[in-house]
Amino acid sequence: MSESNAIANGLAGAGGGIIAQILTYPLQTVNTRQQTERTLKRNKQSSSSNTITTASSSSSSSGIFLQIFQVIGNEGWGGLYSGLKPSLLGTAASQGIYYFFYQVFKNKAVAIAAARKVKGHGDGTVGMFGWLIVAAIAGSLNVLFTNPIWVLVTRMQTHTQAERKILEEKKEALRKAASESSLAGSTLEEKLEKLNSTKPKPFGTIHAANEVYNEAGIVGFWKGVIPALIMVCNPSIQFMIYESSLKHLRAKRSAKKQGDTSVTALEVFLVGAIAKLGATVTTYPLLVVKSRLQAKQEIGGNNSLRYSGTFDAILKMIRYEGFPGFYKGMSTKIVQSVFAASVLFMVKEELVKAITVIANKSKKVVLNSSS
Repeated sequence: MSESNAIANGLAGAGGGIIAQILTYPLQTVNTRQQTERTLKRNKQSSSSNTITTASSSSSSSGIFLQIFQVIGNEGWGGLYSGLKPSLLGTAASQGIYYFFYQVFKNKAVAIAAARKVKGHGDGTVGMFGWLIVAAIAGSLNVLFTNPIWVLVTRMQTHTQAERKILEEKKEALRKAASESSLAGSTLEEKLEKLNSTKPKPFGTIHAANEVYNEAGIVGFWKGVIPALIMVCNPSIQFMIYESSLKHLRAKRSAKKQGDTSVTALEVFLVGAIAKLGATVTTYPLLVVKSRLQAKQEIGGNNSLRYSGTFDAILKMIRYEGFPGFYKGMSTKIVQSVFAASVLFMVKEELVKAITVIANKSKKVVLNSSS
């Protein structure tokens, strides 16, 4: 029974995750580009202008929807859905793996709590720390299995952005060469015009995989895994708030309605939103570091823009961008993640009910036919 319950939760989690991902993917694309944009601290801009390319103010300060319209204008609707296919695969795998193991360890935690009650320890329910451990174990397994998929998704989401950075560097190099030599006039204009007419090459999943492999080998597919593992505390915090809130809500309702502990889809939606909001605000800096590590590292062709690892990324971000760099795009992420989590929880709970009903009916049919 517990195994079938885990499978039902795994399938429901995958289904809910796919629906939430499709609905919020444009926001996720914009957010990833915001996170991987490098900008200087104001007081170092003049002295280090040759060290790092300063992003335009519009990319960092304009509104979410304005940025979405800018992507549509420059790249078409396809730009908002770069990497959607591997992302859907990643979401299905991630949510399925996570919810399967979450339910498996949740069942074990509940059994341990019940056994402790028999021995006179505790009230038979799993405490907040218990939920934290359950979510952490499930999250760690999920990260190790699915990190390669998210590396590819990040590369595809930021490919156009990276290509534009490289193009700007080439233009700057041309202008510099023109000022130091006889290259000028029509020759310079022709070369600049050629660069301006250059469009990013098609960049699919295979292209992204080849780029990652050529850059760092097999190890490259696990870039960002350290902050990702640390970020396991995000869903841990999320599920701790979620499970504790539902437990409190059911207990309160049970006392008022003589044992009726059911919660509505809207209540699940709201509880899921509150849980995700708390988790996102707490762990956002780690998400930015992870995205930086997984994105193309040769942006600008300068060492200050390349990160050899987690600590190198953190130190360079502090040095060149300051602490505000760790919170780039957080407003976009809050909108995207809270909405996605709310939809996910609501759809997942409804799918679990539907799958359970179908499974029970199937068992009854099998039992009736055998008798």
